[in-house]
Amino acid sequence: MPASPAQMIRLLAELKELRESCLAMEREFGASIAEACPQSRRSVQNLLDYLALRRHDLRDMQSRLAALGLSSLGRSESSTLAGVEAVIAILESLAGEQRSHPSLYPAAPHTASVATFKTGPATLAKNAEDLLGPVPKGRAVRVMVTMPSEASQSYDLVKGLVEAGMDVMRVNCAHDTEREWESMITHMRRANQESGRHCRVLMDLAGPKLRTGPIQKGYHVVRWRIGKDARGAVVTPARIALVGKHADADSVPALPSLPFSDVVLPVPETLLRAARLGDTFRIKDSRGKTRKLAVINKADHACLCTCQRGAWVLSRAELSLERDGKEIDTGHIGDLPFVEEPIRLQPRDLLVLTRGENRAPAPHKDTPHISCTLPEVFTTAVAGQPIFFDDGKIEGRICEVHPEHMLVEIMHTGAREAKLGSAKGINLPETDFGIGAMTDKDRHDLDFVAEHADIVGLSFVRRPEDVLELQRELAARGKSRLGIILKIESRPGFDRLPLIMIAALRHHPVGIMVARGDLAIEVGFERLAEIQEEILWLSEAAHIPVIWATQVLETLARTGIPSRAEVTDAAMGVRAECVMLNKGEHILDAVRFLDHILHRMQAHHSKKRSMLRRLAVAQVDHAQIGG
Repeated sequence: MPASPAQMIRLLAELKELRESCLAMEREFGASIAEACPQSRRSVQNLLDYLALRRHDLRDMQSRLAALGLSSLGRSESSTLAGVEAVIAILESLAGEQRSHPSLYPAAPHTASVATFKTGPATLAKNAEDLLGPVPKGRAVRVMVTMPSEASQSYDLVKGLVEAGMDVMRVNCAHDTEREWESMITHMRRANQESGRHCRVLMDLAGPKLRTGPIQKGYHVVRWRIGKDARGAVVTPARIALVGKHADADSVPALPSLPFSDVVLPVPETLLRAARLGDTFRIKDSRGKTRKLAVINKADHACLCTCQRGAWVLSRAELSLERDGKEIDTGHIGDLPFVEEPIRLQPRDLLVLTRGENRAPAPHKDTPHISCTLPEVFTTAVAGQPIFFDDGKIEGRICEVHPEHMLVEIMHTGAREAKLGSAKGINLPETDFGIGAMTDKDRHDLDFVAEHADIVGLSFVRRPEDVLELQRELAARGKSRLGIILKIESRPGFDRLPLIMIAALRHHPVGIMVARGDLAIEVGFERLAEIQEEILWLSEAAHIPVIWATQVLETLARTGIPSRAEVTDAAMGVRAECVMLNKGEHILDAVRFLDHILHRMQAHHSKKRSMLRRLAVAQVDHAQIGG
């Protein structure tokens, strides 16, 4: 049934009220618009219009507009006020009202400078190109790849990634050193030159990542495994390289006469000189079980052996060389790498988290304990708050907080038992540490980043002041034009996202990374899908390019075979401007696979229509931006 004139007039009045709320928001944040860099002022204005729109629940209005065959404003992110004005113009025409400018796309005095249906998307595309480089042939979405440590040694790996479709190389400053970083970047620049591509470099500052400290308990041990068929028969024996105690073990697999090995054991040179093909080395493992290693290949200072049984071998283990059943010589295994003994945890267990390397206090001396890397935890955390370890695999609740330690009760471990090791992430989603996103290490690393990178990534952004500090640090180094990517990976970072964006738009170019790993833990896995949608909407409204990150095609990169769920997830990356892959043994295959997905999905998907319920994140206050 067609809408009556009275219904259209009511709808028109509601839309005009909506328009007025957009203009009121612009007036309230007038100083923020003026403080934005010149190319971003229209973007700040459009973001404010969109926030004003999303302060209301518009779903009923959307239904009534759709019933009239009109735009329901569900794709209004990049040109919000222009979308509202266009619908007002059509409704006025339908309702028989007169306007001073009857064009379908009006340019009334108060909207002359707003983003239009043409300039809004064009601004986002231009900002993405300025930040991430030219649009690759055949797809509008770039591919970013996190560099493994091996990239510093292997030009062929970096070249292969560039040729497979990598558009942005990501170097994580939490790992490796300046020497390795420079080598990775040199390889990439060379690959660019040889391939004619334009891959860029993003260097992520480590930020104040909260992690578990080192575990002292452990053993100097190596383990090897064998492969068996369904009957239990050995089909893949272990391959063990024996090298001289003073030889470079890392060079062993590269020797042309000594193929790949599973483990490397340092042994006395005298044993290696005496060994021949067909000889046997006899070793006692950590359980007192004897293992026989058959010599199948010989090189200078090294032997390659096979073993039909699995084993754990400790430093100083006894070793003998036998030929035709007779002992020729004896010795001991040299120093082996330290392997920590993780803490085993089950629900209802207690765990003590300590400041620095302090041991558990007397009341909890028999309780497992581990240190953490951020002392501020002990002055800001409160009993009763949740705490997560190792990417959310272990969930606990804080029972007690003291100046030097806190007591945690384990609530969930996923499986029957979980293992907690060193350098594992800790998340306290309800705790505000009251610290900035940049550490002293970050400021030191920024000297290198400013000279070598195209883009700097700011980790653990929680407030506008974090962004402004980075902008000041770059200006002090004469690098105000360096691209910035803000990693949204905490609940405070998401809650303050509009204000963070407004502060960020004082700089150009800038982007947002949706770091879904930590973010899922911080906001709850059940809310992640909703939260990542809101970040995509807000970013498009601000004309800020988005990087879709964390666990994209992770199984494929690690094992060579993708899961069905992650293929669908990767396909959804077409709604962002860039998709990030993490390192893995099969990363080249993952880049090619993602390139193929994005090529095909581009013909089917471009952003999407959304229902405009009220957003809590749209309730912003200009006073919170800072200066």
